[in-house]
Amino acid sequence: MSFSHEERQRYARHLDLPGFGEAAQLRLRAGRVLVVGCGGLGSPALYYLAAAGVGNIGLMDPDLVEISNLQRQILHATPDIGRPKVDSAITRLRALNPHVRFTAHAEYLTAENARALLAPYELILDCTDNFAAKYLISDTCVALKKNFIHGSISGFCGQVLTVCPGQTACLRCIHPTPPPVDDPAAAHTAGPLGAIPGVIGSLQAVEAIKVLARIGNTLTDTLLTYDGLEVEFRAVRARRNPQCPACGDAAAPVNV
Repeated sequence: MSFSHEERQRYARHLDLPGFGEAAQLRLRAGRVLVVGCGGLGSPALYYLAAAGVGNIGLMDPDLVEISNLQRQILHATPDIGRPKVDSAITRLRALNPHVRFTAHAEYLTAENARALLAPYELILDCTDNFAAKYLISDTCVALKKNFIHGSISGFCGQVLTVCPGQTACLRCIHPTPPPVDDPAAAHTAGPLGAIPGVIGSLQAVEAIKVLARIGNTLTDTLLTYDGLEVEFRAVRARRNPQCPACGDAAAPVNV
């Protein structure tokens, strides 16, 4: 199915972009992406995915907008305080691009609902803010063999990793277990600096667009870290661990 005149105007820069063009834009329009978390990371990721023309976007977040969110969660504004984040986000995104279909999931991701919620989507973006959710997303995507893009932030820093389960390193290949709940690393820390999730969430959107459009190289087997204070990006090579408890050759099926 070809693009309408309005769509051709909207996506003109993509359609004229060498190495992208109409074929890649059509793949974006057919794409089905779930973004888990509509906060600091999810805000820029969702803005750029909707603007790029990803055709079907799910948004998952159980929270309401709070005033303390507004320092970094740019999908939301002062009049949205008290609204469900998924509703606030969809209002902004529909205004940005009416050609995208949005599905709201205003609920927590749990071991009981993870499979059913992730199954309809081809790509998952982990834009959550806690280790329990990140490992649940990783384990569920491994079990379902769904590609996902991990993102996390802390203070002045952040990181991104793209995972193709069974082919590339997953989250547990790099960190087999999350830190204990009494470990300071597992607790919410002060911050982050408001623009840091903007950097990391935008990188997640770039990775998602490349995966969906099937262009370029992605951050598979590569943990990209960013230190905003030192103005330093580092690409840390990683490999799929054959003994990984989640995706290893002898791994037991993940109970999610």
